[in-house]
Amino acid sequence: MSSVNDNCGIFGVFNAPDAARLTYFGLHALQHRGQESCGIVTSTFDEHKLRRVMPARRDFGLVLDVFDDPAIFDNQLLGDAAIGHTRYSTSGATHNRSNIQPFKVHYKNGNLAVAHNGNLSNARELRQAFSERGTLFQSTSDTEHILHLIATSRRAKQLDQIIDAVVQLEGGFALLLLTDDKLIAVRDSNGFRPLALGYYSGSGQSAYCVASETCAFDLIGASYVRDVEPGEVLIIDQEACATGTFKSIQLPSRHGTNQCIFEYIYFSRPDSRIYGEMVDKVRRKIGKQLAHDAPVPRVNAEEKPPIVISVPDSSNTATLGYVNECRKLGYRCRYEIGLIRNHYVGRTFIAPGQDRREMQVRCKFNTVDGVLKDRIVVVVDDSIVRGTTAKLLVKMIRKANAKEVHFRVASPSVVSPCFYGMDFPSHEELIMNRFDSVEDLREWLNVDSLHYLSIDGLKEAVKRGNQSTKGYCDACFTANYPVPVELGVSKEEYDEEYD
Repeated sequence: MSSVNDNCGIFGVFNAPDAARLTYFGLHALQHRGQESCGIVTSTFDEHKLRRVMPARRDFGLVLDVFDDPAIFDNQLLGDAAIGHTRYSTSGATHNRSNIQPFKVHYKNGNLAVAHNGNLSNARELRQAFSERGTLFQSTSDTEHILHLIATSRRAKQLDQIIDAVVQLEGGFALLLLTDDKLIAVRDSNGFRPLALGYYSGSGQSAYCVASETCAFDLIGASYVRDVEPGEVLIIDQEACATGTFKSIQLPSRHGTNQCIFEYIYFSRPDSRIYGEMVDKVRRKIGKQLAHDAPVPRVNAEEKPPIVISVPDSSNTATLGYVNECRKLGYRCRYEIGLIRNHYVGRTFIAPGQDRREMQVRCKFNTVDGVLKDRIVVVVDDSIVRGTTAKLLVKMIRKANAKEVHFRVASPSVVSPCFYGMDFPSHEELIMNRFDSVEDLREWLNVDSLHYLSIDGLKEAVKRGNQSTKGYCDACFTANYPVPVELGVSKEEYDEEYD
């Protein structure tokens, strides 16, 4: 599923002498969550200015490109605390340099920087209120509202100002706030976006880090401690690093816990622990449930068994679970690698004189013709959103002379846009909303059969994979939004009202 773009990735570390480099590696591990731009802000004491400062490096491009000069870490990004952000825009203009995070300001209580993963569903109301008071904005991102709320708070202490600000936010957000003496992690009370706490001792002293996914801890040799809980404001300071005891404040909850279920389906890496459980484990359970809902076609003993291929890479794990369960259920099939993905394709590839989207798919995927020829092929993908990629992949598989092509989707049909931090298209762009039935979509895709995982099957599979009793948001499949949104307002108006 390549029609939906990832949300953002955030990483922070406190009390580590090489904080910027650790953040660089953390962002590198989270690169899959956003490839448009990235940035790092550190906190250090300037010997010449005799005060705390927050140097920053932010630019368009991948982490490896933006931070390709070692001098950035040796001479600029100094300090033992840092936060970083890798971005795919879900709010704010893609091309606007001022939207590149982390944001930083200097105000009456000192320096402050913020990195944000998610979307504020009340961003329109907040911006209107600030505009009426004459507030000037430097970006079109909803993240800037958080800084304005903190700076205009009437509370005296900085931590109280931060609490005062975040209780006014609605929607999905995981935040890292860096002050002159603290790293503060915040997760919205619904728990839409994931956020985890890790422990790092590689520098010879106790340090703590926070990341969108635990794969970032693995890269730097940090250990997973626990999740930042939904609605938790977790304060990491020198005392916490010395004692291992954290000050934690709980935000009020109005809508219960609604963790984004799509993190398990697509967004997170399979080697990450999300919502307290490994993504790999949950995805295998999803694949197994899909085998019960829609197994491979049965063939007689004289026919070659169907081959099952994944659309790499996000559906690889679910496909393994699907194949294994189909075999247990008595269906003959074999897992094969029939599609090869090129991982070095940029997002802005332009092919003059040709269909741009089709060329992008062809540059990203290629078929292994010898595997597919004269075989019954079952394609497993994690989801179908706009449908363009799926249709082009089927066309390529047909061209490789497959005998039959069957499509299995390891999630329910996506029928609603997301207002909590995922870059889902508008209602009209979602492919299932353009057809009266799955059968009509099957004909359009030109496949012999098409089956989705049921919503009940998805919930059951996730429940078997993660025994937690906390709830999940499935609004993209059901249109049941747990936090109120203006349904009369388009996705584009929510995301780019002020671009």
